[in-house]
Amino acid sequence: MITVAVDAGGADLGPREVAAGAVQAAASGIAVTLFGPAAEIGPVPSGVEVVDAPVSIAKAADPALAVRSTPQASIVQAARAVAAGRAQALVSGGSTGAALAAGLFNLKRDRGIYRPALALPLPTPDGAPILLLDVGANAICRPEHLVQFAYMGSGFAQAVMGVASPRVALLSNGEEPGKGTPELVSVHEQLAARRGAGLNFVGNIEGTQVVEGVADVVVMDGFVGNITLKLIEGVSARTMRAIREVAMTSWPGKLGGMLLAPSVRRLRAQIDPEQPGGAYMLGLRQLGVVAHGRFTRHGFARAIEVAARGVQEDVIGRTRAALVAAGALKPAPGGLEAGDGTPSDGAATVSNR
Repeated sequence: MITVAVDAGGADLGPREVAAGAVQAAASGIAVTLFGPAAEIGPVPSGVEVVDAPVSIAKAADPALAVRSTPQASIVQAARAVAAGRAQALVSGGSTGAALAAGLFNLKRDRGIYRPALALPLPTPDGAPILLLDVGANAICRPEHLVQFAYMGSGFAQAVMGVASPRVALLSNGEEPGKGTPELVSVHEQLAARRGAGLNFVGNIEGTQVVEGVADVVVMDGFVGNITLKLIEGVSARTMRAIREVAMTSWPGKLGGMLLAPSVRRLRAQIDPEQPGGAYMLGLRQLGVVAHGRFTRHGFARAIEVAARGVQEDVIGRTRAALVAAGALKPAPGGLEAGDGTPSDGAATVSNR
């Protein structure tokens, strides 16, 4: 049985909601070890073990420092459980920065990886997910980081999403190769030079094209990625509310709403931000999933299920194998980016999602 270590500290709806999600996941045959304040979690049925960890660093201004100096924190204890083999995957619904820092210090960065990235398979109305990365791990990226994200995303899409030749795009403010910041122009040049070398790079895309199916993988830095993701989530939620409001303004609207209800429910399920379960922390030696802090119990249950399935499907090993096959993963030079697990400049600094 796969065991998932879950950090219950820092979730917007509180530890009890995370615990309810853990109970749902345990009912499907997943063992869950929950790290959080036992007094707030309350009693849980068999299948869920609670480790009393009342200290949360989800709001810490410096996540890396907080992880180093607060070993009793719930996210640190959960990450250490995975590193020690007491669990096979980590799930956190607190601060992205704290989860990433705990992952870097305990699960360790994989050899040859410059920076881990948060990769989210985003659901779309046509049913084909789009992989976005980075959606919040790295506020500042150098060109070589984004180039590696392109290969990491392509490898994940091949190994996990089943896309034979993933179309990889770079998010910019125009489709032309010269659009964007000097760094983005450099990334475009490097990716274009690698077309056919294990990478199906299709060029730049604009924000309006992200969900239009023109690419399978969209690459960006974590600052832009986090804003992009939240904007998509916000627009989707507001659109669904607008449909309901319009349907209630008149009797003809109510009648039309009744006729459209099954289709609207299917659409809501297709674009539900809880459905993916959270973002994968790619580039670490063990599996981590970062759930959205606003998730309900259903979202946390989904995150735990996604993490367990990721272990079963060997997401880490298969993604790495795809990177090696593409010639994109080689030992890095010495220092902070040699795969020693130490957060480097700009890492673990983006959002407290």
